Amino acid sequence: MANSPAAPIMLELVDEDGTTIGTAEKLSAHVAPGQLHRAFSVFLFDEGGRLLLQRRALGKYHSPGVWSNTCCGHPYPAEPPFAAAARRVGEELGVAPSLLREAGTVRYNHPDPASGLVEQEFNHLFVGLLRDELRPDPEEISETAFVTWDELEKRHATDPFSTWFMTVLDAARPAIRELTGGTGNW
Repeated sequence: MANSPAAPIMLELVDEDGTTIGTAEKLSAHVAPGQLHRAFSVFLFDEGGRLLLQRRALGKYHSPGVWSNTCCGHPYPAEPPFAAAARRVGEELGVAPSLLREAGTVRYNHPDPASGLVEQEFNHLFVGLLRDELRPDPEEISETAFVTWDELEKRHATDPFSTWFMTVLDAARPAIRELTGGTGNW
């Protein structure tokens, strides 16, 4: 029996206040000029206060091969962002955070010159701790690295990063400082 095509992945469209106003297919929501949709970004740290970065797999249709935060994605329609973030951490990294908490929201519009796609997102931020050994899904992640603030600054100056990375990092920094006790210049 032939495989049936996968059902399209749907995203929640939102207004400027984050209120759901409809749905759209994932790729169509990212085609310029983009449609404002719900997303999430996760920042996980080890017990030494180092941030886990991931390098997106080369097979990703959007932003392949660039470094980014620990995990990011989109909740399914009606899926709470916290549940979606925890789900995707498990799917992408093969682990569950030992702690995960909300860290606010940020709204942005970042065109990606390499792909022509647009990240127009109402992004829910999460910070947490990770204690287990990673088992990254190679379809999602090509490489991981735990970095200090100084190491992140050096890497960010030389390596390609996702267009949204600094926006979500800056928005999450108050919660990151609280989580890490302000260590490491976060």
